Amino acid sequence: MLDSAFRAIGKIPGALMVVPLFLGALVNTFAPGILDIGSFTTALFRDGTAVLIGLFFLAVGSQISLKTAGPALEKGGVLLVAKYGIAVVIGLSVAFFAPNGVLLGLLPLAIIAAMSNSNGSLYSALMQQFGSKTDKGAISVLSINDGPFLTMIALGAAGFADFPLTALLAAILPMLIGFALGNLSPIARNFLAPGQALIIPFVAFAIGAGIDFSVLLASGLAGVLLGLMTLVFSGGAAVLAVYLWHRIRRTPKQARNMVSGVAESAVAGNAIATPAALAAIDPSFEAIQGQATVQIAAAVVVTALIAPFMVAFVSRWQAKHGITKEAEDAYFDGNLPSTTTVASISVEADTERVGAGVGDPR
Repeated sequence: MLDSAFRAIGKIPGALMVVPLFLGALVNTFAPGILDIGSFTTALFRDGTAVLIGLFFLAVGSQISLKTAGPALEKGGVLLVAKYGIAVVIGLSVAFFAPNGVLLGLLPLAIIAAMSNSNGSLYSALMQQFGSKTDKGAISVLSINDGPFLTMIALGAAGFADFPLTALLAAILPMLIGFALGNLSPIARNFLAPGQALIIPFVAFAIGAGIDFSVLLASGLAGVLLGLMTLVFSGGAAVLAVYLWHRIRRTPKQARNMVSGVAESAVAGNAIATPAALAAIDPSFEAIQGQATVQIAAAVVVTALIAPFMVAFVSRWQAKHGITKEAEDAYFDGNLPSTTTVASISVEADTERVGAGVGDPR
């Protein structure tokens, strides 16, 4: 029965992060004394957030690799800049110009953290089915936006946070150590790889243990709005950036594949940990940590549900217009086929996807 329950839970978007988060909030709201009995129980489930986040970033850093082909690096860089740029523009615009620095309940911290962090696992899964070689390789660069680092830079540069250089270094050092270990030793990378999935639910529960459901009820709808904004603005900026990259490179029309931009519209589950990480460095964020966390959590669920269908739709649209991942691969491999052959590939690829159930978000 327990295995069946776990299988059912696994179908929930962002389950590893979202479900433990809500369980922690449930316990904290209705039976907070359970987590205050002391010893290892309190240390793990309530007070262990900082340690667990540090371990999580160490594991994440170990999986970031720069050993990939030039076009993949270029595409990853283009996607990273577009996603981060639109997040900063919208988040700081709300902070500077919206009344009280809040727009329809949305906090600038939540906007920047959610819109700048891409869902790497969902992106990788979608690109395995719909993406080209450069789409898959781009994840090595996109992994840079994992964690709170880019959010810290945006808020600190705008004067909304006080992150001393030492504190900033202390926050990103675990990820840098993981990055060094993973790139210097395949053994270390393989050893640390399971840490991402293993630590996530414990981090999420500890974060949830600091949230009250009254905050959830007040911020849930704002989080849904944040998710929709991310799909439209973050995804739109990423698609436009990839299109312009293809135009600048003078990529043939049939090779201008843009599904990677659509896949970048999803919010990363680990973005939920960003408010807690920032509050640990700058206590001024503690007052809004719970509200921002809930908004990001809701955005994770919304984008994870919708993004796969958007990717499948764009993939079908491209195939109907003669644009395929096969043509992009052929172009960057230096052996793009003739127009007639490309058209044939497009039809065959479209037929294969329809036969395989392209609308299936899995």
